[in-house]
Amino acid sequence: MRFFLCGDVMTGRGVDQIMAHPCSPVLHEAYLHSALDYVHLAEEASGTIPRHVDGSYIWGAALEEWKRTRPDVRIINLETSVTRNNEFFPKGINYRMSPENADCLTAASIDCCVLANNHVIDWGYVGLLDTLATLEGLHIKTAGAGRNLTEAAAPAVLHIVGDRVLVFAFALPTSGTPRNWAAEGGAPGVNLLADLTETSALRVAEHIALFKEPGDMVIVSVHWGPNWGYQIPDDQQRFAHMLIDRCDVSIIHGHSSHHAKAIEVYRNRLILYGCGDFVNDYEGIGDYEEYRDDLALMYFVDVDVGCKDITALEIVPLEIKRFRLSRPVKNRIDRMQRILSKESAKFGIHISSFVEGKFVLSW
Repeated sequence: MRFFLCGDVMTGRGVDQIMAHPCSPVLHEAYLHSALDYVHLAEEASGTIPRHVDGSYIWGAALEEWKRTRPDVRIINLETSVTRNNEFFPKGINYRMSPENADCLTAASIDCCVLANNHVIDWGYVGLLDTLATLEGLHIKTAGAGRNLTEAAAPAVLHIVGDRVLVFAFALPTSGTPRNWAAEGGAPGVNLLADLTETSALRVAEHIALFKEPGDMVIVSVHWGPNWGYQIPDDQQRFAHMLIDRCDVSIIHGHSSHHAKAIEVYRNRLILYGCGDFVNDYEGIGDYEEYRDDLALMYFVDVDVGCKDITALEIVPLEIKRFRLSRPVKNRIDRMQRILSKESAKFGIHISSFVEGKFVLSW
């Protein structure tokens, strides 16, 4: 099986404003007070951005790569609320996309949206319920948030040519996810994991065992850690190793960092510690340029359907320009390769170019 994975897909705020059916642009931030201001910042940096675009616009060059690679499954971390609800959670930054603009997800043939993150309840629990209803209406599976704890903790179950793939999703407070967003009993919320201790890992392993049947493949998607910095905390590595050892997880899909982080292969299983942003409205914002958060990575993972080991990983770097994924220039591609190689070398990983503009992993 071939999987497409990426990091944070932030289709709210400025990105929502350029699509056909935007929400009210009113924001409740200290920095800017209108989502249209983010559009104007991007235009100052990169040039005019078209308005009333269709759902395919934001994906740009990614559409060509999906056509070329033909993944069996496409999984994203959808880091926005899909709602027109005006009641917001006062946390400083609030992302929302109108339900009418959610056709951008079907334009990319997304199969599963991970919702365990620190923005899915930005516009209240009504916003979360709207998000769940919209994605259900589009026949897109979800994991990591729900109308109650049982639903939030349940995996997304994907059927691929006779095989089952289970996607479990968790959010950590270290990502900025408020602790009071945790789903409880009959109350809606996210599937919050308090910490990455051995006790928590054992509890997660027991939970996975309740759903996993012989032959199933398991992906664990985790929203963890801060937005910036390349350090991999010891507890993240221990947690990932324990899940691979105890419940045969094939892929740990980590996200929250706005830039790509190190990659590890442990016992022929893949650990993506931070996939970076894939879609955002950060163009023109001057902070943290050294991390290159405008570079987005497409991760294409090949998995042996028998033993559930990964057999190959191809990475395609793209660039967010005018709120659209485009081809980066060569020097930016080379810089990204050097960063990924340096950060992943500590885990015995080598990242090289096999054709121009694409990386391959060896271990």
